[in-house]
Amino acid sequence: MNRVMLIGRLTAKPELRYTNANVPFARFTIAVNRQFNNQDGNREADFINIIAWRKQAEVICNYFDKGNQIAIEGRIQTGSYDDKDGNKRYTTDVVLDQFHFIESRAQRENGVSNNNVTPYDYQDTNNSVDIDNDPFADFGDSVSIDDNFLD
Repeated sequence: MNRVMLIGRLTAKPELRYTNANVPFARFTIAVNRQFNNQDGNREADFINIIAWRKQAEVICNYFDKGNQIAIEGRIQTGSYDDKDGNKRYTTDVVLDQFHFIESRAQRENGVSNNNVTPYDYQDTNNSVDIDNDPFADFGDSVSIDDNFLD
C-alpha cells in the first residue's frame, strides 16, 4: 500500500506548466509541521514536493497561493536523473490523487485558520468534472460578474 495524507502550507504560488503533449501539471512544495518541538523549543517543518496533473493542477494554480493551507492525499513516487555534472540524483515526490481546501476564502483573507473546516473537497475521478456540483456553495460569498467581462 502506498498512501500519503498531508496537511501543510504552500511555500510558493504554484505555477501551471504543460508537458510536450500539452498535459497540464504543477509541481509545488508544502511545509508540513512536525508534531514536536526541537531542543530550542521551536517547531520544525518538513518540505514535501507535490506533483498535480490535469484539472487538479489547474484548480490548485487558480485558487491557491503562497501560505494557503491544503490537505493532500496521494502516493509516493521515486525517480532519478543525471545532473549536468553527470552525478546521479534521486527524487521523492507525492503524486496528488485528491486535495482539500482547509480554509475558506474569508479565513485566508483575514488570516484565520481553522483546521476543522473543509469548505470544499476536490477529487478528480477519471478526469471528469461534476458540473451540477457548485464548488463555491459553502463559501457564503456572492459572485458578481460584469456583463462586459464576456466581451
